[in-house]
Amino acid sequence: MRQRAVAGPALHRSQPWPGGDGASLVTVDLRLAQVRDAEAIRRIYNLEVETSTVTFDLVPRSRHEQEDWITRRSGAHAVVVAEEDGEVIAFGSLSPYRERPAYSTTVEDSVYVDRAQRGRGVGKTVLNELVRLATAHGFHAMIARIVGGHEASIALHRAVGFEVVGTERQVGRKFNQWLDVVVVQRVLTD
Repeated sequence: MRQRAVAGPALHRSQPWPGGDGASLVTVDLRLAQVRDAEAIRRIYNLEVETSTVTFDLVPRSRHEQEDWITRRSGAHAVVVAEEDGEVIAFGSLSPYRERPAYSTTVEDSVYVDRAQRGRGVGKTVLNELVRLATAHGFHAMIARIVGGHEASIALHRAVGFEVVGTERQVGRKFNQWLDVVVVQRVLTD
């Protein structure tokens, strides 16, 4: 996969990446999100809000809310998009883990991939970039909170060095069902 240089610490090398058929090569460019990406990010995210439990949001974001979300994320708490042929096909973000100051060295990640692009390694590429950015910004640990039963996301995080550290039982409710949250963690620095 070819990855373009991104501002700040997000510089990386280009590398080939096999496509879904294992033979062809696809080109995915990673870069920091810009406000102009709001509609593409909103399209990917709102489908999950409306039809799945992978996010505990219950109300889809408006374009203005999505633009504001992107604007508020910069520096260490960035949003990365993956583009193919100029189209955003995935995004990931780093967010503060908790508000209290002692948590400031820990960051939480989220990764969303367009449903038509899943199974091609795009999510892993985005997550690896988030790990790289978090490390470059000096974070000590990364946490992801994944809805119970979402084995693809748990496997993705495991493939990038995260381990399951616990399960929060029935902490969410969506579509008239109680939902568990699996907590995965990766320590970035010794």
